[in-house]
Amino acid sequence: MSIADRQKELVKEFSQFSDWEDRYKHIIEAGKKLPPYPEAKRLDTFKVSGCQSQVWLFPEKKDGNIIFHADSDALITKGLIALLLRVYSDAPAEEIMKTPPDFIGELGLQTKLTPSRANGFNNMVKQIRLYALAYMAQLHS
Repeated sequence: MSIADRQKELVKEFSQFSDWEDRYKHIIEAGKKLPPYPEAKRLDTFKVSGCQSQVWLFPEKKDGNIIFHADSDALITKGLIALLLRVYSDAPAEEIMKTPPDFIGELGLQTKLTPSRANGFNNMVKQIRLYALAYMAQLHS
């Protein structure tokens, strides 16, 4: 499934919730479903900077795709990174770079998150894109 299709699926999934309280609960549930994060990767090297809470994100290359692993010490933030992983994990670096995170605006996340949380969310997106860019640079060097 393409990243664009994953985004459409996520937007459709969230459209079933009429109020933001239910959407927040769904985001938190998404975070609870993240696979356990490897303790060996719980390093400052893999921390996403600019997040109010602690967020770890590391990439793994597999069969030409990037698999992302993530965790956070805050429930909403963990849910937000889980949404990003649903969209971007297990995709080729080129597709990650070419597909903007349109679902963020479509879900209304930027207007419903606190400014500091929205900033942290943007930093998570940037970090995913930086890993994809680095992987592309490795392929072409």
